[in-house]
Amino acid sequence: MSKTPDPNSTDASGSKSTKEEATIKVPSKDPKKKDDKKDEDLSEEDLALKQQLELYVERAQDADPGLQKVALESMRQEIRTSTSSMTSVPKPLKFLRPHYGTLKGYYEKMPDSDLKKLMADILSVLALTMSAEGERESLKYRLVGSQGEIGSWGHEYVSPFWHLKYWLTDYFYRNLAGEISQEYVKRQSEEASIDDLMELVQQIVAFHMKHNAEPEAVDLLMEVEDLDLLVEHVDNTNYKRTCSYLTSSAKYLPGPDDMLVLDIAYTIYMKFEEYPSALVTALYLDNTQYVKQVFTSCDDLLRKKQFCYILARHGQTFELDEEMCAEDEEREGLQEIINNTKLSEGYLTLARDIEVMEAKTPDDIYKPHLLDGRASAGASVDSARQNLASTFVNAFVNAGFGQDKLMTVPSEASSGGASTSWLFKNKEHGKASAAASLGMILLWDVDSGLAQIDKYFHSTDTHVIAGALLGVGIVNCGIKNECDPALALLAEYIDKEDPSIRIGAIMGLGLAYAGSQNEQIRSKLTPILGDSKASLDVLAFTAISLGLVYVGSCNEEIAQAIIFALMERSESELGEPFARLLPLGLGLLYLGKQESVEATAEVSKTFNEKIRKHCDMTLLSCAYAGTGNVLKVQHFLGQCAQHFEKGETFQGPAVLGIAMVAMAEELGLEMAIRSLEHLLQYGEQNIRRAVPLALALLCISNPKVNVMDTLSRLSHDSDSEVAMAAIISLGLIGAGTNNARIAGMLRNLSSYYYKEANLLFCVRIAQGLVHLGKGLLTLSPYHSEHFLLSPTALAGLVTLLHACLDMKAIILGKYHYILYFLTLAMQPRMLLTVDENLKPLSVPVRVGQAVDVVGQAGRPKTITGFQTHSTPVLLAAGDRAELATEKYIPLSPILEGFVILKENPDNRDDQ
Repeated sequence: MSKTPDPNSTDASGSKSTKEEATIKVPSKDPKKKDDKKDEDLSEEDLALKQQLELYVERAQDADPGLQKVALESMRQEIRTSTSSMTSVPKPLKFLRPHYGTLKGYYEKMPDSDLKKLMADILSVLALTMSAEGERESLKYRLVGSQGEIGSWGHEYVSPFWHLKYWLTDYFYRNLAGEISQEYVKRQSEEASIDDLMELVQQIVAFHMKHNAEPEAVDLLMEVEDLDLLVEHVDNTNYKRTCSYLTSSAKYLPGPDDMLVLDIAYTIYMKFEEYPSALVTALYLDNTQYVKQVFTSCDDLLRKKQFCYILARHGQTFELDEEMCAEDEEREGLQEIINNTKLSEGYLTLARDIEVMEAKTPDDIYKPHLLDGRASAGASVDSARQNLASTFVNAFVNAGFGQDKLMTVPSEASSGGASTSWLFKNKEHGKASAAASLGMILLWDVDSGLAQIDKYFHSTDTHVIAGALLGVGIVNCGIKNECDPALALLAEYIDKEDPSIRIGAIMGLGLAYAGSQNEQIRSKLTPILGDSKASLDVLAFTAISLGLVYVGSCNEEIAQAIIFALMERSESELGEPFARLLPLGLGLLYLGKQESVEATAEVSKTFNEKIRKHCDMTLLSCAYAGTGNVLKVQHFLGQCAQHFEKGETFQGPAVLGIAMVAMAEELGLEMAIRSLEHLLQYGEQNIRRAVPLALALLCISNPKVNVMDTLSRLSHDSDSEVAMAAIISLGLIGAGTNNARIAGMLRNLSSYYYKEANLLFCVRIAQGLVHLGKGLLTLSPYHSEHFLLSPTALAGLVTLLHACLDMKAIILGKYHYILYFLTLAMQPRMLLTVDENLKPLSVPVRVGQAVDVVGQAGRPKTITGFQTHSTPVLLAAGDRAELATEKYIPLSPILEGFVILKENPDNRDDQ
């Protein structure tokens, strides 16, 4: 029984031992039988086809050219008619596989003739399933073939992507387009001619574009570095799909390819007069010439008004000239829209529609009645620190509403009554933030704001005057005005003796003129950087304000002034927290400008070692912000992986750098969140303090549950700095969302930390942020369906986050008004539709979660889980809106912010 069976023995039934069959491959005794069995499995039709093809193969090798021609033509016909089946390898190819070698051998012996070309065509198709890896036989035979119409062989021949779906992946690289790209690389390295390849590319691209396979056409042209070809092949039916693929793939391409791809998208949009999309692409490219071209190419005034709304939302300072709009009156009207003067009006329209105009008090936010006894008792103590927190909460919650219950004077009260009494419930520097909070409450309403803040200028208290100056800057934030009231009011206070007044005026100018590149401000602020008597805090605010005004401009004069200011400071001063804000001012000049920072980064390597690495990290993180550059993320991670005896300050900006670079697209963002989790586990304490702030930037105004849970865990950390950063970050990820879960977490934290003033202060600030603008505002610097990044908004956020790296010295010290830098990022998260006279027009819209439909066939739904509302409506992070009526046509393809509707002339109302 236990004897090893003989491998060749058979059991009773005459078949081999099954055990042995599993281990030893024994050739079949009768191979013919096996083939017969295979043939028996085929249907009569298939069997006939197989025999027919075998006959063709035989005849193709016949000595008679006439017979050969008939056989080859018939074989080609069989292959052509079958390749329309997309679910499996076409049958003729399957049956011809065993004969591939035979035909190949015969081809080599054939004399040059049309028949040989015909044979090459057939071998080119057969090579799809048969050629060896890397041989590129499909392409080889195609190039020597008859060069006929390429599409006649069907989809599988031309495209790699059908293989992925329907054929074994092994065939993927063997198709023509894949082989062309390999051959192209080879010929480029050998500097050989590529003319024959490009001819073939032309045919393939034309075929793809006709058959709704735009992504494949784009991919092939990218491989052969000739995207310009695309412009002549797009038409009215496919340009939108083509451009959406181009713009979304740009995020994953290395520079300068990404800009080249967007350049082509811009050209295509302009060709088909899709001006709003062309404008958005021009803004992404940061190309002022292109923006001008959009205005000069379009003659429709109404569409130009829509362009102006897009520019205003982006925060772009832009002066229209006669070429862009000839009529003076019309030009003034357009300039007014760019200057954002209607923002306050639109925001209040939204607030009235949603019925949230009534002012809220800090207690409405804290909800002390929901807490247990001890915490609510602690909250009622009237301390200056708690009053200061309430000042900020009140400012954030009532931002832009023009009325509140602490600072604005009720009509029946005697002048100066209520507001002054609250102002003086704050101590010293607290009064500056309280006075400035009036600017936040009257945000974007310049006329009314300046009138109400004016009374504080007559105060004898320097802190109140400083707050009033800052308030003027806040009111003007994002709004441009012909008269430049902010500059007129603030300029005279810049050189005052008192540092708090100087800081108020300097920060006010930075907020009011962010992104404007205003020469007057440069000439007034740059001398301060060279003043050796100026205190470090004044210098830091000057550098930041200049960085904001000239954000992303790469202005060399300002860069040099900041570099000299850093070089002249003593070693002890460079160890101060405020010294670390000077490199940030320098970094803002290069925000998003990538390689342009390199010369300045080289200079920074000569700085004192205390600030050198910190400056390097800050410059790099700003220059590559929003680019998604993977190599830079790896660089920052490498810096964070180093362990030092004493915590190094440069690792904080490196952690923030990971978030700033990776925030560009969803995939990189998710990966960055995972990497930050690792840093929490293995990083030193100074890195752990920065991680919550990096998470906040990645998910700003977009509370993702996993990030929320991480921050909730960190908010109870044994290191109070980590806990404070996590608490502020909870406020930032929930900013303007009224998120109930975060609100609940923060209420519990206020009870948990009721004895710890600093932590409680952070909890209060976070509570104010979650209810920012009563839930109508967002801090996200991205807009236009997460495509465009507003540089001024990002600059405001980054400035606050850098300040939070040293919470105790700055925000919990006497510089809490740095929190007002968030004003730069505050925008209504609304869709407000207006008619042709720019008056609000209520129409039904569907609002749902945006779905990525790039590269999908047909007309897939772009939103899911939608609800139908009447405008104006709120848009949460990741939401998209579409019109639910045929009556109007929107003048912008992206329904966000202000959208002009015009009546649809083709609409037939069902009466």
